Amino acid sequence: MNPLAQELNEVIQKQNPHIYFMLSNLGKSLFFPKGILSQTAEAKKKASKYNATIGIAKEGAAPMYLPCIQQYLSNIDPKDSYPYAPAAGKPQLREKWREKLLEDNPSLRGKMFGLPIVTSGLTHGLSIVADMFIDPGDVIVLPDKFWENYTLNYGVRKGADFRTFPLFNSRRNFNVDSFNKLVTDLAAEKDKLTILFNFPNNPTGYTITPSEGEQIADIINTTAKRGTRILVIMDDAYFGLFYDDNIMQESLFGQLVNLHPHILAVKLDGPTKEQFVWGFRVGFLTYGLGGEGEDEGVYAALEKKTMGAIRGGISNCSHLAQSIILKGLSSPTYKEEKAGKVEILKKRALKTREVLKNERYSKLWEYYPFNSGYFMCLQLKNVEAEPLREHLLEKYGVGTISMDKWDLRITFSSIEEENIGDLFDTIAQGVKDLEK
Repeated sequence: MNPLAQELNEVIQKQNPHIYFMLSNLGKSLFFPKGILSQTAEAKKKASKYNATIGIAKEGAAPMYLPCIQQYLSNIDPKDSYPYAPAAGKPQLREKWREKLLEDNPSLRGKMFGLPIVTSGLTHGLSIVADMFIDPGDVIVLPDKFWENYTLNYGVRKGADFRTFPLFNSRRNFNVDSFNKLVTDLAAEKDKLTILFNFPNNPTGYTITPSEGEQIADIINTTAKRGTRILVIMDDAYFGLFYDDNIMQESLFGQLVNLHPHILAVKLDGPTKEQFVWGFRVGFLTYGLGGEGEDEGVYAALEKKTMGAIRGGISNCSHLAQSIILKGLSSPTYKEEKAGKVEILKKRALKTREVLKNERYSKLWEYYPFNSGYFMCLQLKNVEAEPLREHLLEKYGVGTISMDKWDLRITFSSIEEENIGDLFDTIAQGVKDLEK
């Protein structure tokens, strides 16, 4: 093993051996090299005469660029777009996102957690967590309604063992009892568990209530106290897109940070959906350790290992996208503009609920509870989802997503409010066509 990786491991083992226990074999081997990047960073501070380190071209004091490209970036300083960004991300953006986390999640205030690390979108963040913590055969607990990319990231790439519980109980609330039973049963067999939550949920559009959040945190804490190490991953891709007052308005991350030494919380979020910049491919990964120990060294070691994963995978994330997002977050009109867009999505969600109350649909489907995010899901009664999806596309030019045999996902966020009624009438007609 590389001596730099050994040094990081020793820090983690000394300050929090439970975190070391959770690391995968690859995670234990990761490190950030003292190579070109670290030497370049040192030269940036001290090379006052000539800096012949980093692999870019310069003209005078500025990076070289083509005017035919720069004409489209007239409001961005060339130094904020063309050079490579640091492996962990643009420092000012990382600090700005930390401020946002504290503002959005009151339960984080006064707690210690890591500085957000920039990733190339949330999928990249999921991949990093897989590299850092998941070995073949590791058990991952998650609801039975989940995003298909988890299968690729954790099942196919890492060989993890998925154990699911029903997301909803018979009352169409979060199934606390099933979650508790599954975690308790697995903890009796396993020294380490990974739990993956996604609220607002893709595909159902469900976010838990504050009471459900407290019960989830209590189950995790109780299990940790019994000796099981628990990695909790929160995929908060759709955070803040909340349409009901009675749902949990912050991430579970805030309740789990500093809760118990056996718990490591990882928050994955970003502007992709929150700021409607899907193609920018910028996300954030934030670590939150349990307990009340002196964990500065552990946070620093985890950050360096994460930087090593980024360096070895994609080198660094888009500097231009980070600079634009930073400008947006710093704009005096940002909050007002975002609130306006969220209100549009809320109206579409509420219109969808209103339309679905129509009795003529009751023999065709039920729908899972939804209160947030981009999606909702129909539970079909008489026809299967994939044949219906194909039929709707071929005959009516309507695109939907079949999630499993009976579940059809609808992205209401992409449909204008005035067209939502017609959308579901068309889906209903498609069902009737197939019933014949």
